[in-house]
Amino acid sequence: MKTRINPMICVIVAIILSCSLSSYGQFALGIRIGYNANKLTTYLDSVKSQFKSGLHFGIWTHIGKRFYFAPELRYSLSGGVFSSESGVSAADWKQRITVGTIDVPLLLGFKIIHSKVITWRFELGPEASFVVNEKVEDMNAVLGPITTGDINSANWFIMAGTGIDFLFMNFDIRYQYGLNSMIRDVTVNNQSFSVDTKNSLIAVSLGFKILGKK
Repeated sequence: MKTRINPMICVIVAIILSCSLSSYGQFALGIRIGYNANKLTTYLDSVKSQFKSGLHFGIWTHIGKRFYFAPELRYSLSGGVFSSESGVSAADWKQRITVGTIDVPLLLGFKIIHSKVITWRFELGPEASFVVNEKVEDMNAVLGPITTGDINSANWFIMAGTGIDFLFMNFDIRYQYGLNSMIRDVTVNNQSFSVDTKNSLIAVSLGFKILGKK
């Protein structure tokens, strides 16, 4: 049985934490928008997966100086395409999965180069991700085994990336890897089997500082 976790709880906690820690050092707030490409992988040889393009947008914060804490809040669209590889075209299915998530990265960063004009930084940390909408589409006449009920509502990632700040703009590139199965068990002909699907994602984004110092 899956338990839906209210993503607003994490949103409120992240905001309170950011505000309370801002008094201990430099604080900056901004917005970002970007592109991501992800792949839902599976260990099953009979199932093939493909990359899917998506987008994300949200807010970022930096708290601290050379070393800093960087909680964020964003909405992301990702997913994947699964297809069976049985070799019998009449029996092969193909499904497109799309998920919208509220993501809360909690990153620690270090500024390798830091000046008033340009900064080069590195960030690493966990991310909590909460599914707020999902869609599973059958792409041919054969019904696939995956349903929206098979998608876990809460998922964890490890994220690493680097970024460059130029005046009030920043550019980031990140990689995140799923620590748990986003799609764990599916049922076919009243029998359950494990798909063990993990999500890996590459994201690039452009951000703008709207408040504070970095």
